[in-house]
Amino acid sequence: MANIIPFKAVRPTRDKVSLVAARSYQSYTLEQRESRLRDNPFSFLHIVNPGYKFDKQISGEARYNLVRNRFLEFKEDSIFVQDTKPCYYIYQITDRDHQVFNGIVAAASAEDYENDVIKKHEDTIEFREVVFKDYLKTVGFNAEPVLLTYPDNAVIAQIIAEVQKERSEYEFTTTYRDTHLLWKVDNDTQIQKIAQEFQHMKRVYIADGHHRSSSSYLLYKDLKENNPQHTGMEPYNFFMSYLIPESDLKIHEFNRVIKDLNGLSKEELLIQLDMMYRIENRGQTPYHPSKKHHFSMYLDGEFYSLYLRKASYTIETSLDALDAQILYKTILQPILGIKDLRNDSRIGYINGKKDIVSMKSAIDSGNYSVGFGMVPIFMEEMKTIADDGFKMPPKSTFIEPKLRCGVTIYEF
Repeated sequence: MANIIPFKAVRPTRDKVSLVAARSYQSYTLEQRESRLRDNPFSFLHIVNPGYKFDKQISGEARYNLVRNRFLEFKEDSIFVQDTKPCYYIYQITDRDHQVFNGIVAAASAEDYENDVIKKHEDTIEFREVVFKDYLKTVGFNAEPVLLTYPDNAVIAQIIAEVQKERSEYEFTTTYRDTHLLWKVDNDTQIQKIAQEFQHMKRVYIADGHHRSSSSYLLYKDLKENNPQHTGMEPYNFFMSYLIPESDLKIHEFNRVIKDLNGLSKEELLIQLDMMYRIENRGQTPYHPSKKHHFSMYLDGEFYSLYLRKASYTIETSLDALDAQILYKTILQPILGIKDLRNDSRIGYINGKKDIVSMKSAIDSGNYSVGFGMVPIFMEEMKTIADDGFKMPPKSTFIEPKLRCGVTIYEF
């Protein structure tokens, strides 16, 4: 039974939402961040990058406290207002390729996360969990929802369609040509129906945001243990989520790039790979695999195709069949010496929405020595791995939609 509840969002005023809304901080280049901070005083980037005001890089606890201060200033200046009643928020995104995503922004239960009602399919990087937990504890809010997915539901779909007949609270288009619309659901009957439909679901799945959900869970544990009056209804018992039906998800892969060859020469690496893969040199023409258990590799200015030798690899579980796991078990761990995917700084990730040339550029720049590409997984594959109790390696999926930060904010 999934406990998905309405909440009182802190939100930008209608006239400023397009100015406030921002992508995740890391997705901007330095030049893009500078431009937005310089030219847009309402950007949410001013909150998450408070050092800009002082022309100084600030980190750690000092930065967290300043983030809190900037957030409070936005509230004091009435850039942000808070709804007086707990609501659900229907959020629609239409991307530049005309794909439409419809979902509900709500508060999901940390206890459901603990009890595996909210299913996890991907492993996380430990230090990121702890850092973000400490950040949340200081700033006291969450501005970027975790993306959850649920089985397509006719009742919820009907309510969404009904609400969307009314004028939206927000409508804005980004410079990336994504159009965002938001409706507030404050009708008691509709709120009750939505809550009941989620309560009938035995499980929902994390699609994107494993680190954010894990950090919110760690925060819940900390605050619960240190609150003798804990009731289970405090805001820290929940975390902001965007829930969309499974049919709306768009799944891409994450390609891997490695900083060195673990002391091997190019020829030695190829010889070791030959034990598990049939290798073909594709030259300088960009190559992307077309089916499961096939990989692309970029090394020393050339692309290679790697075809898994099925007789050399045993598949016993759903996790064993996952390409990211095969890559780890046959190449990254035994040959390149990357044992701890959660914490090893030698590995980097490039999302598959970018073309394979992005991986080539990262290696040609000298920052990395070799890269591996794969095909994206299917939704059923992801669910099966989660249901079987396994965790995929970190960064096994890059999933859309991607929401903007600062459109709805959850305080705790």
